[in-house]
Amino acid sequence: MRSSAFLWTTLQQPHARRGAPYRPSMAAAFTSRIAWGAASRAWGTIRSACLVVLPPSLVIGAVGFVVAVVGAPSGAAVLDASHPAGTAGPADPATVHGHAAQGTPAAQGSQVATSSPSVPNAPGVLLFSKTAGFRHDSIETGVAAMKDLLAPGFIVEATEDAAVFTPANLARFRVVVFLNTTGDVLDAAQQQAFERFIEDGGGYVGIHSASDTEYDWPWYGNLVGAYFKTHPAIQEAVVRNEAKDHPSMAGWPDALKRTDEWYVYRTNPRSVKGMLILASLDESSYQGGGMDGDHPTTWCHEVGKGRAWYTGGGHTKESFAEPLFRSHLKGGVEWAGRIGAPAVSAPASRPAAPAQR
Repeated sequence: MRSSAFLWTTLQQPHARRGAPYRPSMAAAFTSRIAWGAASRAWGTIRSACLVVLPPSLVIGAVGFVVAVVGAPSGAAVLDASHPAGTAGPADPATVHGHAAQGTPAAQGSQVATSSPSVPNAPGVLLFSKTAGFRHDSIETGVAAMKDLLAPGFIVEATEDAAVFTPANLARFRVVVFLNTTGDVLDAAQQQAFERFIEDGGGYVGIHSASDTEYDWPWYGNLVGAYFKTHPAIQEAVVRNEAKDHPSMAGWPDALKRTDEWYVYRTNPRSVKGMLILASLDESSYQGGGMDGDHPTTWCHEVGKGRAWYTGGGHTKESFAEPLFRSHLKGGVEWAGRIGAPAVSAPASRPAAPAQR
């Protein structure tokens, strides 16, 4: 009985050291007493047969053996040194793949994802894809592509939660990308925060239906350059490169055939003071041009101390897999964020519309 008592006392010591004495439930105590009673009787038999007095170190070793075979008493805390108490394990749904578990605020609205850059102090890029109107099925593909093509030189976060548009939070980013947004996506306070971000030197990149966004916000209309009006069916068209020296047009040929949904705009962005047209569509190469032969599709300009860059491409999922379109997007982000991209000047006078073929 002394051996049995010693075993039980030894087992209790780790709990006493942690300040949490072991108090099993009735069922657990009953089960534990049966198991430990059998173990203590076996121990007594072994000691009687051997007729030796074992040193304490061997007794403690025997206790460990019994615990391994019988199991710790119900309710005992089992700690893993590689996974400290109070932290999520590698299989915890709150940490797998770096996403919040479904049902948490981050999963329901913000959909934040971060790519880990290898460059110290890498600039931040916010991908914003909230929709209050038509929703493109290429949004998720576009988000994944942007994260991929901007790594490892940028810290990228993606969200559809407009609550991130505060002065303090926007200050973490160099560029904000409106990726296929539609409708009224920001309230008055969020609009004011975004205006301040751009006017103070931040960058804006608009992709495709970013021009189908915030029709009642004149400042945004100037930022994006032109609002969407209509579009014909998805089809192939010839894109004319009008700014070969611009980082977003580098590597593009003079004329490139691409398939996308080609927007017709309410106004011609070429008429905006300081606007530089980077690419235009050859309306003779497809059906439904609708802009009298002068059809810009990509442009950029400066707004306050900030920069704005827009492309009409990006309706289809396939667009985000095209090497030239991907380099087009990356160059746009780099120019908007003043990352190795010098300023470019708009022509002093409006050039003639591209010749039709």
